[in-house]
Amino acid sequence: MSTNAATTPTTPLADLDLFADLSRSELRAVQRLMTPVRVRAGRNLTNEGEAGREFMVIVDGTATVRRRGRVVATLGAGDFIGELSMLAGVPRTATVTADTDLAVEALNRREFATLLDENPRLARKVMISAIRRLHSVDHGPAD
Repeated sequence: MSTNAATTPTTPLADLDLFADLSRSELRAVQRLMTPVRVRAGRNLTNEGEAGREFMVIVDGTATVRRRGRVVATLGAGDFIGELSMLAGVPRTATVTADTDLAVEALNRREFATLLDENPRLARKVMISAIRRLHSVDHGPAD
């Protein structure tokens, strides 16, 4: 992932659904772990089949998700990627490309594990999302 240091994101983490159930102190703890990153339009955030090293939350902008070259989703503020690689240690299941310049908040594997260990409600949301994504891969529309 080619990135530049980000300026302050336009959407606070507290406004994103993923973090909606966290207390103010939990939100502060999450924010301390996260690294703001800018990704230029056209750059890949992830590459299908490669090892995953980051979990990312899109704070501003849009990105396209492709599996085996086929568009399967468009992501925007509040969506997150990388949880499957972080949870299971498996290669990336999709390529995600920035459609616009993006502001993301990123966590490495250790920070991601700390975040989930310290925030059970957040961990549950991430786990449910991972299961839904796996289900959609297995039961999505036929090619």
